[in-house]
Amino acid sequence: MLIPHANPLITGTFLARYDRFIARLALGDREIEAHCVNTGRMEGLIAPGSRAWISQVPHDSPRKLRYTLEMLEIDGVMIGVNTMLPNRLAEMVVQSKLISGLKRYRKISREVPYGERSRIDLLLEGENSRHWVEVKNCHLVYPDGGAYFPDSVSKRATGHLDELVEKVRLGDKATVLFVVQRKDGAFVRPSDLHDPVFAASARQAYAEGVRFTGLHFDVGVHGFSYLGTLPVDFRPYNTESIRGFRDALASTSGWTRRGKTQ
Repeated sequence: MLIPHANPLITGTFLARYDRFIARLALGDREIEAHCVNTGRMEGLIAPGSRAWISQVPHDSPRKLRYTLEMLEIDGVMIGVNTMLPNRLAEMVVQSKLISGLKRYRKISREVPYGERSRIDLLLEGENSRHWVEVKNCHLVYPDGGAYFPDSVSKRATGHLDELVEKVRLGDKATVLFVVQRKDGAFVRPSDLHDPVFAASARQAYAEGVRFTGLHFDVGVHGFSYLGTLPVDFRPYNTESIRGFRDALASTSGWTRRGKTQ
């Protein structure tokens, strides 16, 4: 299953990331700034000189930044970095009836309010059932093959888990889909190293009946090839076993603001 890019891509060279939301790239003999949608540290992805792909906003768009950072190539692996895309990718896979447990529904809705201040990414409704589906982007893969989420503290993601648990307690179903936008992931893990609170909440949610599945994509210039599902590993592990991986990527993570790395 190939999901094509929504807009044509332009190839350039990644130079830097500023103020979290701005990526600077070289396009031939000129430099441009693109919107960096990812709000996290993008651990290991801030590598000057890497090949990059951007899309251009429509000519009638009022947006100040005329480009959006879409993909980066790091050590020969192409990685999707636009965190607005996972919802679209997950929805298309769900609509294609390719995910076990998410095939029986009559209606699918987006951005439905739930909990105190949240909107569910996808709500699947059957004749007498509702299935709440939260989508998370996962771009961090370590040499052990694990795709780790999150790559920094995410109170918002933890809050989503708490609200999904409440839905399950009321008799509905709930699933978290981790969208892995790179081909080298073998399994998904909640990251005890980056956000132990989220990891603990994920294990508790799993114990209470929330389902977790990884969706695996190979990213290319023509689109996103769906490779199937990845298992989510909730077994306890020693964070020291991956601390060295994180430390090795420290110099290619975060962003620059007024000459300081954040």
